[in-house]
Amino acid sequence: MRRVIVVDDEPITRMDICEILREGGYDVIGQAADGFDAIEQCKNLKPDFVIMDVKMPILDGLKASKIIIKDKLARGAVLLTAYSSQEFIEEAKNIGVSGYIVKPIDEKSFLPNLEVILSKQEEYEALEKKYIKTNQKLEDRKRLDIAKSILMERDKMTEKEAYTYIRSLSMDKRCDMGKIIDIIILSGETNA
Repeated sequence: MRRVIVVDDEPITRMDICEILREGGYDVIGQAADGFDAIEQCKNLKPDFVIMDVKMPILDGLKASKIIIKDKLARGAVLLTAYSSQEFIEEAKNIGVSGYIVKPIDEKSFLPNLEVILSKQEEYEALEKKYIKTNQKLEDRKRLDIAKSILMERDKMTEKEAYTYIRSLSMDKRCDMGKIIDIIILSGETNA
């Protein structure tokens, strides 16, 4: 069940959105009437998503969404607004909102649109995690190659011998290979 905070300065609209979401199987964990309160609730409640109006007092939805996204206070923000001008849409794209739904809310299309938006956000998150993991593996491989080259040059080892030495040292010392690699690289830098 996705945990959601609903933010709208109109109490009746906020209540309607909450009711639609609850009936659709969402867990509405909080409500706010302005962007400032939305940020504070996100800090405290850690929702999956925030559904937020754009035009609100104190702090508007675009500025609040920018902070929520930048500080990773929620997995995503979906703007729900009566404003459909290109200016608002461009700003929403630039700050990285997950979706933009134009009011008035049509119950028949609201939940399906929201489902697609949130599904795409989850796909993006999975790709981002895969990218980070792949990038880390690449960085680990680069560090291993640097450590092997230090051993090959300094101790006149072959590449295979250098790798075997690193692996054996890791097992003998019951230490992660990454730490052994870091020590070899550090020792290679101090000898330079």
